[in-house]
Amino acid sequence: MKSLFIFVIALTAVSSLFAQTAELCQGAYFTEAEGKAFLEKHAVTTKTAWEIRAAQIKNQIRLGMGLQTLPVKPRSQPIIHSKKIMDGYTIENVAFESLPGVYVTGNLYRPFKKQTSYAAILAPHGHGENPHGRFREQTQKRCATLARMGAIVFVWDMVGQGDSKQCEHKMPKALKLQTINAIRALDFISSLPGVDPQRVAVTGESGGGTQTFLLTALDDRIKVSVPCVMVSAHFFGGCVCESGLPIHKNGSFQTNNVEIAALASPRPMLLISDGADWTKNTPEVEFPFIQKVYSRYGKKDLVQNVHLPDEKHDYGPSKRKAMYSFMAKYLNLDLKAVTDPNGQIDENPAKVLEQKDLEVFNAAHPRPANYVVGDEKVMELL
Repeated sequence: MKSLFIFVIALTAVSSLFAQTAELCQGAYFTEAEGKAFLEKHAVTTKTAWEIRAAQIKNQIRLGMGLQTLPVKPRSQPIIHSKKIMDGYTIENVAFESLPGVYVTGNLYRPFKKQTSYAAILAPHGHGENPHGRFREQTQKRCATLARMGAIVFVWDMVGQGDSKQCEHKMPKALKLQTINAIRALDFISSLPGVDPQRVAVTGESGGGTQTFLLTALDDRIKVSVPCVMVSAHFFGGCVCESGLPIHKNGSFQTNNVEIAALASPRPMLLISDGADWTKNTPEVEFPFIQKVYSRYGKKDLVQNVHLPDEKHDYGPSKRKAMYSFMAKYLNLDLKAVTDPNGQIDENPAKVLEQKDLEVFNAAHPRPANYVVGDEKVMELL
């Protein structure tokens, strides 16, 4: 009898896993034509209709992640060390627990000049090797320049990258962990002295763009968002950390990343797109759909699109410049602080440091005693 019981439990678990896997929407799940047709089918008719749909989408995100309730927040204090004085800003190395024994690792950029009030910007990064995301030039310059404009900025590692070596990046529940980490990053930056809760934003590229629109969808504390080179009607994210859990589909229910991004409405949002990836159709497909959602709130002008048809998939200089102007406008930042006499954005004071200078854990700052290691142990916590 006991053996039969164990067999039934095992069979149920396998069946559940199979059903979950069957409902994953990964990579180019739709063709471009299917993505466009999906948005046309779900065109927003009224504010009430959208809000009913929005509630269903949010519910599926949480259900698909297994995140109907957020885990209890650890009560340990953040680790902050190695403050570096730069040209108009400072950098500190930071770690804090998102789950017991699981640490979010990153860097905190602050304006050097003291202010009575600060905007706060979260900066999730995309996939990339040599060096990993938060150590890349485009990421460091983005964070430093925003700090020079007067914002406190926090950039943290994707799961399994940089200092975050507690599990593999493609661990089955990476999407859930990265979402928890993003919410805890928001908790952290919001708790810093002087942060204005009405001036909190998030911006990231590629996989960081996915984190950007998911966090904005799930947490109303985000007031401004700039997802870069990611919002697509047909592409659902190519990594397990973006589409490895069934957040887009459940039985007959189906959504896509455009609808998820539209959950930002009516908060200010800038879509940055290019001509060489899955955002190449944004001006004709994705942007009009989202703009129509905003129009139902009478806020059509609060969503914008900067399309760079001759550029590729990155967070390059022209994409960053578009973002700086948008953030300055909606977060009341000082764009003149980073503008040269010719009126051009000058990122030169943003010095790119070596990875060893930005790492949180080293010989002088060892990993905490409760530091969890291994996919299996992290999965148990999730």
